Amino acid sequence: MSARTAAIGLSSHSGWAAMVVLGGTTAAPTLLNRSRVTLIDPGDPDAKQPYHAVEFLCVEEATGRLDGYLAAATRLARQSIAAESEKLKKLGVALQSVGILESSSRKNVALASILASHALIHAAEGDHYRNALSAAAEQLRLKICRLPARTLEAHAMQCLRLPLERLLDTVNGLGREVGPPWGADQKKAALLAWTLLGD
Repeated sequence: MSARTAAIGLSSHSGWAAMVVLGGTTAAPTLLNRSRVTLIDPGDPDAKQPYHAVEFLCVEEATGRLDGYLAAATRLARQSIAAESEKLKKLGVALQSVGILESSSRKNVALASILASHALIHAAEGDHYRNALSAAAEQLRLKICRLPARTLEAHAMQCLRLPLERLLDTVNGLGREVGPPWGADQKKAALLAWTLLGD
């Protein structure tokens, strides 16, 4: 990436995600924005925990409801990412990549199995929001990186060729420029976005 391009890092939760936008270069990243992306329709309280909402439905009906929840979350994610891209364009900066922090939960589990297990329901809900963010970025033709959160620091050290202490100091420094909120979500999202500046 050149100094006139940007990358987004995303750390998701039930119904929302922390978004951090970085520009500049891998040698000198700059914080362009940080915000909260809403991924549920506030008029639909069941949407926050979609798999809980369909736990006792038959698989066919549950599938239809989940498809609807995913479409709504994807639409909201796309609106947020597209709005960020438009803001950047006005600054002469092109958004190129989106990074999404992944969990280490099992993937591709059958819906019937998920609905029969409370632990799998929680894991599936996390994947639901990450999938919505990824689908939105794909629709916007952005490069996508889905990286397990537990491997982020090792990945960043390898990618950026800097010691962990230097990486964390830089990320903390970005946060000091803007003040709170700059918690674990924003820091991880920023570190992931930083690794994408080299794409």
